[in-house]
Amino acid sequence: MKSAQAQPFGHQWRSSKSFIVFTVTLALFAETFLYGFLVPILPHMLEVRLGIDPSETQSYITTLLTIHGFLSIVSAPIIGHFADKTPHRKIPLMIGLGACLIGTILIALTPNLFMLFVGRYLQAIGGSATWVVGYAMLLDCTDTKNMGKRIGLSMSFITAGIISGPAVSGVLLGLVGYWATWSVPMVILVLDIIARLLMIDSRELPSKEPNEMPSNTNTESNETTALLQNQTPKQDTEPLTPTASSPLGFYRIMLTDGRVLVALLNTIMFSAITAGFNNTLPLHLREVFGWGSMETSLMFFCLQAPSFFFSTLNGMMRDRYGVRYPAAIGWALLAPLLWLLGVPGDERFPWAGSDVGGKNIFIGTMLALGTVYIFIRGGGSFQFNMVAKNMQAQNPQIFGPYGGSSRVFAIIEMCFGAGMMVGPMFTGPITEKAGYYYMTLTLAIICLVLSGLTLKYFEDTQPKKRSSSLA
Repeated sequence: MKSAQAQPFGHQWRSSKSFIVFTVTLALFAETFLYGFLVPILPHMLEVRLGIDPSETQSYITTLLTIHGFLSIVSAPIIGHFADKTPHRKIPLMIGLGACLIGTILIALTPNLFMLFVGRYLQAIGGSATWVVGYAMLLDCTDTKNMGKRIGLSMSFITAGIISGPAVSGVLLGLVGYWATWSVPMVILVLDIIARLLMIDSRELPSKEPNEMPSNTNTESNETTALLQNQTPKQDTEPLTPTASSPLGFYRIMLTDGRVLVALLNTIMFSAITAGFNNTLPLHLREVFGWGSMETSLMFFCLQAPSFFFSTLNGMMRDRYGVRYPAAIGWALLAPLLWLLGVPGDERFPWAGSDVGGKNIFIGTMLALGTVYIFIRGGGSFQFNMVAKNMQAQNPQIFGPYGGSSRVFAIIEMCFGAGMMVGPMFTGPITEKAGYYYMTLTLAIICLVLSGLTLKYFEDTQPKKRSSSLA
């Protein structure tokens, strides 16, 4: 009776898995919306509001986007470590939201170049906290069997943020002006604040004490370890618990697994390509076709729209068939499309000039790229999560009393941040010195190599299914 009286208003629905998933999805939507929102209007902010010479615009855009990735790499492991050590994950979520809100206000004001960079720093750290903690909460609310379906559904809404961010800013900037454009992200942040304040994390509930483990997890662990004891000496398996529970032990176990390493390469490459487009596409389209922010926003829409409609279906397919072959085929198909993307406007290909023919080729290629994106988007993180969940099913204490979900996604966030940093650093200089065609050609070659690695190291079925089939 005491515990019932101590419960806050709306405790049941505020702590439900459905509301937690909704809150996390809204938070990730807001983060991706804010990141994409800035891309089409950055040239306007730099050249019109700050008076930067147009010849220096590309270098500043590259720096601003690179900083976001660098800070994600630095902050993600710290956030993940402390998030896995505390039962109150709502606290880092709220701190991240505060940093994101202050950063967004500074960026919108853009009083000078220094404050623009400070705002970007705060946005990057706040976004990293949202991804690491939020995605870990999403995984904790999802069983292994339905992981692809649940994550696919969430990815549809997250992709909506990627799509709508640049689309909204590019269109509204030309229609209603600068300040009215910024009202949209502010409204989204207010909704995000309300949802995060209302949410009660399941690890804060009395029934989720650190020393209590779910019964189904223990059952799976006992069944798995019973099989493994016949194959592996006892002294080889017991030391994993204290070693892996420490930060260095966790990263050593994960980063010496070939499946994990190739999964992280998938994440880095996908992030690098996406950030490379954000970095080079606005200026490339302006130089080749004379397009402004509105047309650029529509190109980003073409790139992301297919994922919005088919992410849930793709997740269900991953639950059933795994991620190995779709990801390998996706990287292989991406190569010729990336090459073709650099053809329009290049003088060596007169049949694809800057006229109507070249524009149609470019638009069609962007749509095709967006369709192929479905097969590779999230493939690395899906594979990594399956490996981690399989390890934890065999030994529930291997990552400590609160598990390792936050640290798992901290590694993913670090790799995604590395791609966001490497992408602009790689695509910007090559585009400036060698041209857009050679930049896309280089990316195409890398995709072919990654396709082979994915085919070799990824598993065509879920790791858990393999272990259970032994029984």
